[in-house]
Amino acid sequence: MNLDPTKTVSYDYELPKELIAMTPANPKDSAKLLIYDRKTQTITHEIFKNIFNYIPKKTSFILNDTKVIKARLFGRKKSGGKIELLLHKPLADGTYEVMIRGRVKEGLTLLFENNLSAKVEKIKKTGIKVVRFFLHNKECDFETLVHTLEAIGHVPLPPYIQRKDCAKDAIDYQTKFSKHYGAVAAPTASLHFTEALFQKMQDEFDVYYITLHVGAGTFKPVDSQIITDHQMHSEIFNIPNNTAKLLQSDAKIIAIGTTVARTVEDFARFKRVSGECSLFLHPNNPPQRVDYLLTNFHLPKSTLIMLVASFIGLPECLRVYQEAIKKRYRFFSYGDAMLIL
Repeated sequence: MNLDPTKTVSYDYELPKELIAMTPANPKDSAKLLIYDRKTQTITHEIFKNIFNYIPKKTSFILNDTKVIKARLFGRKKSGGKIELLLHKPLADGTYEVMIRGRVKEGLTLLFENNLSAKVEKIKKTGIKVVRFFLHNKECDFETLVHTLEAIGHVPLPPYIQRKDCAKDAIDYQTKFSKHYGAVAAPTASLHFTEALFQKMQDEFDVYYITLHVGAGTFKPVDSQIITDHQMHSEIFNIPNNTAKLLQSDAKIIAIGTTVARTVEDFARFKRVSGECSLFLHPNNPPQRVDYLLTNFHLPKSTLIMLVASFIGLPECLRVYQEAIKKRYRFFSYGDAMLIL
């Protein structure tokens, strides 16, 4: 196969359906861990709970402390027709970008439980809808909306987890250190940390945080033939002062997840500590600041597998993925992990 890192088709691979993880490993740190060493191009197979044996001692960890909202809502139109709404992200004017399954038009009011409603204000060319939320017919702010969603919303499991969410997902699809509500998808590399392993990390390494509110756009497929023609989604981020100082030093850092990698690399290029990140990492736009990366195994032809290729190159990325399939690793959000050193 003639691999061209600029072409989307080059990032395709065949994955047996049974390797798509529907639930996390139990316990979570019993997940498999594939370790890839870039200097030697060697692969080591491990168990996640032993991860700290492989990370250089003076490495600083950077985690994403975003918190997943119960962003999926089931409701109806006033006419009685059923609809499904997925919150995407809040906008500066108090409205929200959402995805809606079911036919709607501008001006339509959607009804949900607990006297929550949403008015469709705009339908974008992309299909994204802009709505305004009301509680008891009074416009509600983000904090009030999140509180209401906790009562009536559903965990926004990724589209490839083909089952209804359950009570356990409210725990499983949230990191141990989640703090700031705003994400509609979990920073999944962090889901492998148990309380004990998270404590061990804090005892043995310096730990820093960024916040990037993962949006539904993270699941958007790359439809263009040339990867750079893809319209990258944007996500709200914030970098605290102590993390920004770390990034301006020469300290070795490990990004726990692709969301951290993208936020750190945005800072490396633009020195921004807040805003919207739409940085697209790929082999022709490789990382400048992240030394090591922990991530999961990602969808074919996705921006996330392209990000992995930005660290290790496209041929090695595909070789690693084939090895993971051969060794029956579990893929995607609830699946196993990969450490790039």
